[in-house]
Amino acid sequence: MTLAMVFPGQGSQSVGMHSELAERFYSVRDTYAEASDLLGYDLWSVVSSGPAETLDSTAVTQPAMLTAGVATWRVWNSLGGAKPALMAGHSLGEYTALVCAGVLSFSDAVPLVRQRGELMQNAVAADACAMAAILGLDDNDVLEVCRNASDVGVVEAVNFNSPGQVVITGDRVAVEKAVELAKSAGARRAILLSVSVPSHSSLMVGAGEALSAALKDTAISESSFTVLSSVAVRPYRDADDVRSLLTQQVSNPVQWVRTTHALVEAGADRIVEAGPGKVLAGLVKRIDRSIDTAVLDTPDAIEKALAD
Repeated sequence: MTLAMVFPGQGSQSVGMHSELAERFYSVRDTYAEASDLLGYDLWSVVSSGPAETLDSTAVTQPAMLTAGVATWRVWNSLGGAKPALMAGHSLGEYTALVCAGVLSFSDAVPLVRQRGELMQNAVAADACAMAAILGLDDNDVLEVCRNASDVGVVEAVNFNSPGQVVITGDRVAVEKAVELAKSAGARRAILLSVSVPSHSSLMVGAGEALSAALKDTAISESSFTVLSSVAVRPYRDADDVRSLLTQQVSNPVQWVRTTHALVEAGADRIVEAGPGKVLAGLVKRIDRSIDTAVLDTPDAIEKALAD
């Protein structure tokens, strides 16, 4: 069996995540303590006790999700879990994949993703932008909706999550118009999300350029794992490629459907989600129901994944 490990990004966080794992495995709290030292505040306290508004702040969510994924990976390894042949991540989850693959150090990645979150949050005025999920339309129909709504502002498709599930973002007025157009076009649902940062859109180009400067000073190592970029939908090649693709990732769409197909085409017949929640495993099943999936979000789930 060829294993691919995938790591979730922003949106999978919740207050209390990892509480069961932390009770069972000391390494989980140790990983959060390591991140807390790098951040200068008690990350575990925010994750375990909230408030949710703090955890959901982009500059906090990103290091929290990175830490959660790395902690899960460390538990998996400590229990003798199978080594994946392939890795990938959804948005911020790519950083987790690169850390777990040894391309980025955890000590470099934690402050880097905090800076990424701050740059993304500061790139646009508060409440000026919006994000929405469009369910039940083909990708081309969603792209057409965005084109038709772009006369009042920027609106773009940014997350191609599964067939019939696309996330759009941009200027609030344009996103709101696109939501109404999507409903008229026959969307099963078109709903605004509680996210104000227009991630992976052209509005983030400036944030990507600023992040590029930080990436130039970040050490990049070779890896024995194959890590796929969900922007280019191919493996990362070398240090310059990592820096380039992570810069592009901030302002380019997440191609999760294509990335999942690429993992399968590269030989993966099992995809395991390492981190809080089950979002990516659910998306993988919607993309291809024949793919065997597992999640590692609780001790029981990890034991089951190890036994299968």
